[in-house]
Amino acid sequence: MLAKIKDFYSRLLQPQEIDQAHTGDSLKLAAVALMIEVMRVDDHKSREEVDTIIQAAMSKFDIDRQQAQELMELAESELHDATDYHQFTSLINQGYDIQHKQAILAFMWQVAYADGQVDMYEEHIIRKVSDLLYIPHRDFIRLKEKAKLSSAMMD
Repeated sequence: MLAKIKDFYSRLLQPQEIDQAHTGDSLKLAAVALMIEVMRVDDHKSREEVDTIIQAAMSKFDIDRQQAQELMELAESELHDATDYHQFTSLINQGYDIQHKQAILAFMWQVAYADGQVDMYEEHIIRKVSDLLYIPHRDFIRLKEKAKLSSAMMD
């Protein structure tokens, strides 16, 4: 596992110049970590949730499936060492505009709805992250309803 993380860092997380530090792969890692946290908060890791995270990473970051899986593994490792969400949300706040932050929140809702039901703990985390990303409550609700509607269409 350690070798995989080192390989991932050497291939995808190349050292960046100071002015580009918040526009690179560390932002991808932070976004995926937040999606993973939604998946694991209810102690049930479904295949649908994993697939949703991988698809979100592939579409949002223009990476292939293998890179998305590696990013997910690395994000899970980072979450294991994290004490709170601040390390992820502060990076996202510095590196992304409101539209990108809303897209991350939308992906978090998609993960929550992927298994067919939103657990109260999943909603709590998404609400907390929404607040930490300074996303207005009306957008929190709008993105939730959009994900709910999208989920209902898939059923």
